[in-house]
Amino acid sequence: MLGWIIDDLEDWIKELLQGIIISNLETMFQDVNENTNDIATQVGQTPSGWNGSIYGFIHTLSETVIMPIAGLIITFVLCYELISMLTEKNNMHEIDTWMFFKYFFKMWVAVYLVSHTWNITMAVFDLGQSIVNDASGVVKSNATIDWTSKLSMILTQTTLLDVGELATLALESMLVSMCMKILSVVITVIVYGRMIEIYLYTSVAPIPFATMTNKEWGQIGTGYLRGLFALAFQGFLMMVCVGIYAVLVSTVELSDNIHSALFGIIGYTVILVFSLFKTGSLAKSIFNAH
Repeated sequence: MLGWIIDDLEDWIKELLQGIIISNLETMFQDVNENTNDIATQVGQTPSGWNGSIYGFIHTLSETVIMPIAGLIITFVLCYELISMLTEKNNMHEIDTWMFFKYFFKMWVAVYLVSHTWNITMAVFDLGQSIVNDASGVVKSNATIDWTSKLSMILTQTTLLDVGELATLALESMLVSMCMKILSVVITVIVYGRMIEIYLYTSVAPIPFATMTNKEWGQIGTGYLRGLFALAFQGFLMMVCVGIYAVLVSTVELSDNIHSALFGIIGYTVILVFSLFKTGSLAKSIFNAH
């Protein structure tokens, strides 16, 4: 009689622990899928599509505050360009008509670049978005984990464990699930931080664009343009990181050792976070931006 009661109690505790384990793991796998899908969605957004209110605010700030400063800079640069052109020709003793055509052409290009700065910067991000969207189709098709089959496999394995092992596994699954949520917040911060950096970067675009036609000052503008392309293509590198992460997680063998598999998933997620941090510096090094 007492033995039956103990067996029934043990079975009830096992079922309770199995339910906790499956619930925690289901939440963890859903978090993994949500992370990969969310990153794919967020990095594929243009500045206007990500947040229309912030986009409008930055656009207005750039046009009303930064553009007048760029106008002063371009005036200085053009005057400096004219003086340098005249003095380098033997103090105006060897002046040719073509020099003025060249100067007026450079002046037209400089004014055109500054007046169309916003369209040019947004075109760069439209190009980046097109590449990221093409990559996201490949990533999303390979990044979604079939957690239903994995959970059924785990449930089968847990029936072979005793109460002590189930209790340990339940605590581990709770720890892993909590760590995944923390890492999800960190990933969100990284993705959102990139978009805020884009807004900050584009807000001052007219100033470096005003220097691009001058030989001495043009390195400011070309350096800025490299940084602009680096930010746009950083999204593609982030998509590659997500794709690699999804493949690594999907190949984790839960049937061999559940304990090591759970912490292996955490390890892969930490690597994902570190890789996402590195995408910014890697993109800048590729485009030689500083």
